[in-house]
Amino acid sequence: MKLFENPCAFANSPVDRAAYLRGKPDELMRLKASPTTKIALFHKLLPFLANASNPREIKSVIWVNGEEIAKLVPQGATEVFIGLEDGEARFAIDISAIEKPAETPPLAGRGQFAELRMAGGTLPPGDAAMLAQAKALIDWHARHKFCANCGAPTEIAQAGYQRNCPSCKSQHFPRTDPAVIMLAIHGDNALLGRGKQWPPTFLSTLAGFVEPGETIEEAVARELKEEAGVEAHTVHYMWTQPWPFPSSLMIGCLAEVKGMNLKVDPDELAEARWMSRDNLLLMLEGKHPDKLMTPPPMAVAHQLMKAWATRRAPSAVR
Repeated sequence: MKLFENPCAFANSPVDRAAYLRGKPDELMRLKASPTTKIALFHKLLPFLANASNPREIKSVIWVNGEEIAKLVPQGATEVFIGLEDGEARFAIDISAIEKPAETPPLAGRGQFAELRMAGGTLPPGDAAMLAQAKALIDWHARHKFCANCGAPTEIAQAGYQRNCPSCKSQHFPRTDPAVIMLAIHGDNALLGRGKQWPPTFLSTLAGFVEPGETIEEAVARELKEEAGVEAHTVHYMWTQPWPFPSSLMIGCLAEVKGMNLKVDPDELAEARWMSRDNLLLMLEGKHPDKLMTPPPMAVAHQLMKAWATRRAPSAVR
């Protein structure tokens, strides 16, 4: 069943993840050798992409097939099965053990290993989604080579979706960390904040991780109260965005709050301010007189701002 299109980068994956194939190594080996199979390569968590002087202008992924890279892939390299796209297999392989793979045949002159966080907004949406899936898995494997139960080395299993401990028989699975990201609104005004690491002209929505035993709504309300001193009374879910840096799922919400008095936590934010709908529209269009900026369109924060500012949000919060 086709879902409604998500406006955020790294969403809208075109693959059938085909979990039924993960426990069939012989079938996966056959698929990997097929000439129609496409393989994404990663080096130190950077995917192999087309050449461009500016990573934000990269337009395509350099997919390879198993035969052409058979001699390139190091022994024991992490391999993950992404899924089936229109019946054709997609894999990803980590070749970080190679010192300069972009200069090594058969990759030499074909592309570059570039930051997915920067290129994700200009890659084809389906390709960006598949790379996000692969990157999160490869990153997880790099961080979980030892058993959290007994400390023994673990082994990759289930086509990259599991690690097993041969010592204590524990099984380990990739995790996703839920984080809420929310635009607080009151009447015709929206609350924007600036992290201490951001430039003075850059403003965004507030955000924070969901804590154990907490609902999404409770996390939204807690973060708004902790960071800006405002009290939410209604939370509206909008979209989620996979954010594999390393393994988050950004849960985008709009939150109606009871008042506009702010009490900013200086440990969390450099500043917070209310922005009128008209001024927010100017920011989104890059026309604000003070040259205030928002996150780029690939980000769920931008899409939350745009939905509310252009009155595409739920009728209750327009």
